[in-house]
Amino acid sequence: QVQLVESGGGLVQAGGSLRLSCAASGRTISRAVMGWFRQAPGKERDLVAAVSGSGISTYYADSVKGRFTISRDNAKNTVYLQMTSLKPEDTAVYYCAARAEGAIVLRTTAYEYWGQGTQVTVSS
Repeated sequence: QVQLVESGGGLVQAGGSLRLSCAASGRTISRAVMGWFRQAPGKERDLVAAVSGSGISTYYADSVKGRFTISRDNAKNTVYLQMTSLKPEDTAVYYCAARAEGAIVLRTTAYEYWGQGTQVTVSS
């Protein structure tokens, strides 16, 4: 089992930055695909960014390309999401998720482990 705990969310003005962290415990995540999803009220939960176990492969949704950066520190069993140039439409609950095996995929059902989420609110 893997437990994931997100932190770093909060309220920020448009144009500002936040860095989310996802700390894993229970098992090493060094081989897991790690993803950051977000869900706004009334909308589906979508993959925002993901990184392979090696860190070599990454995925970004079109809406965040050039603004968000995902990274991982396997020694610390932690994954990060650096968010810059934030927009009001980035407002959502952000979830960290782990996929134990396989490649980066977009569907939520492929990820076995989930954190509780952290709220990000961007004011205009």
